[in-house]
Amino acid sequence: MAGLQKEKRGYGITGAVLKNMAYVTMLIDHFFAILFLNYMKLHPVDGRWDPKLERIYRVGRGVGRVSFVLFTFLIVEGFFYTRSRAGFLIRLFLFALLSEIPFDLAFSGTVFDWSGQNVYWTLLLGVLVLTLWDYLSCHGNFFAVLGCWMVLAAGCTAAFFCSTDYRFMGVLLIFTMYQMRERDGGVRFMAAGLVMLFGTWGSNLIRYAEIYSADYLFRFSLREMYGLLAFVLIFLYNGEKGRQLPKPFYYGFYPVHLLLLYGIAKMAGMM
Repeated sequence: MAGLQKEKRGYGITGAVLKNMAYVTMLIDHFFAILFLNYMKLHPVDGRWDPKLERIYRVGRGVGRVSFVLFTFLIVEGFFYTRSRAGFLIRLFLFALLSEIPFDLAFSGTVFDWSGQNVYWTLLLGVLVLTLWDYLSCHGNFFAVLGCWMVLAAGCTAAFFCSTDYRFMGVLLIFTMYQMRERDGGVRFMAAGLVMLFGTWGSNLIRYAEIYSADYLFRFSLREMYGLLAFVLIFLYNGEKGRQLPKPFYYGFYPVHLLLLYGIAKMAGMM
């Protein structure tokens, strides 16, 4: 599959626009997940979250679901077009390390929180799975095929037990974007939706089955479906790279904006 090229169109939006939208929606998501959520906790109504504020919060987080779908799409495009997959993996690893403390500070208020790891680790595992899958699938024999599926299972297991952002659903969604890259848009849409819903539900069942019912966890997992709105933009993608900002900006935006949001929350007495 490494040699496949996406057909380019003369209309639509470029990869740069998709990438910028991914970062904008991520910023919206984290604004609500860090600042808005902590504000709600400090201003309850009758011992509960203010219903009006909670509705706004749900909308904000819904917008944020779009970002991860865009990132999985873009990470697969990057996988095919990068000059060096080894360099790609190294960059993801370095920024996963760099982002961990900002992530922990922003979401837990502590320097080290082992209950959750930042999204760069999920992206790293996803790209590592694609790299090994791509290499093994070239051989075409039974053991190579078996090795491919073992690699995918190992990546999903690592994401779950290391508590990376989105856990194994994230790795599966990257893999799905990779497998469906040359398929019809409707097929990609359906495949991504199924992975997002049942991957999230499965992860929640494993984690919370003793606390919540399967029905409640399924309904809770439906919130991930907001992310399918990303396909409105993906379907408009014209295959062109477009004029992008410098690469360090995109990699550095994640840890820097988390530190800024944490700093604002800290100064406002929210954390």
